[in-house]
Amino acid sequence: MAQGVKKSEGTGRGLVNLRISPEDKSVIDRAAKTAGKTRTEFMVEAARRAAHETLLDTTLVLVDGTGFHRFKDLFDAPPSPTDGLRRLVGVAARNRNVANAQSRATLDAD
Repeated sequence: MAQGVKKSEGTGRGLVNLRISPEDKSVIDRAAKTAGKTRTEFMVEAARRAAHETLLDTTLVLVDGTGFHRFKDLFDAPPSPTDGLRRLVGVAARNRNVANAQSRATLDAD
């Protein structure tokens, strides 16, 4: 096994030792406390999330020309209107109208 990684007896979990600066430990501890997690829970979740992102960023999918064009057409096509999409567009429009009204009020006040 790699140095610094040990298998705990009977728990089915491994042990990973890290060397970090006191500043890094402090910020991790503060963030873990804010999230209501232990340092271990926080660090494992953060490392798992970073690992998944790295793997997703480096996944290569090979397709033939027909498959590529089909994917591209699906990807470029506008979304099908659904109730959720209609609500989202309505909320965005209302927010834009409110922001525009606030901008006009600020300009008028100057």
